[in-house]
Amino acid sequence: MNRSLGKAALVMFGVAAGFVFLTRTSSALVAAPSAVPAPAVDNPLASAPGQETAVFSGGCFWGIQAVFQHVKGVKSAVSGYAGGTVASPSYEEVSTGTTGHAESVRVTFDPSKVSYGQLLRVFFSVAHDPTQLNRQGPDEGTQYRSAIFYTTDAQKRIAAAYIAQLGKAKVYNRPIVTMLESARSFNVAESYHQNYATLHPNDMYIRINDAPKVENLKKDLSQLYKPEISAWQ
Repeated sequence: MNRSLGKAALVMFGVAAGFVFLTRTSSALVAAPSAVPAPAVDNPLASAPGQETAVFSGGCFWGIQAVFQHVKGVKSAVSGYAGGTVASPSYEEVSTGTTGHAESVRVTFDPSKVSYGQLLRVFFSVAHDPTQLNRQGPDEGTQYRSAIFYTTDAQKRIAAAYIAQLGKAKVYNRPIVTMLESARSFNVAESYHQNYATLHPNDMYIRINDAPKVENLKKDLSQLYKPEISAWQ
């Protein structure tokens, strides 16, 4: 799919031309989000309020940001770029797939209200399909890879254990391809990418690809859902 015009422009072009871009639905998810088990290995909730950061990549960052903004205990969710080699990449550069970056979301959360393992459950159940290699829905390229960028050794341990747990339980009918990488750096994306799903609810791309993710969070993981969104910067 040609990304040079950007997501919003492509959707507008499709509507004007009398067609819409439909998501390539995956048959890999064989269970409802609520059937994706909680992590067997996780940190207990902290005894006092605090702040921790996690970084996730799973396709277009618009949808990932929208999902985590609605998770209880999340203070902010910021769209950006992680995992690459260019110091300050632009969206256009990342979209070429040559910088090594992935469209990602930096999630700041209170570990006394939500655990890292609970965030992982959201990521693997409603935020994206962890069995698709270098693509999500209509978006294709290494910049849309499934990845967890851990910020602490504990996050690395919990994420690795959860990937193994889901694989052993055969929750999906294809192997999990999620990469586990150290969060060396995170570059905040351009302002027009921030809070995009909330600001543009009628955008056809959002309606088809991202709004259903938030609805699945609300329906299937209601204990983690909050109606209001957290700040994004």
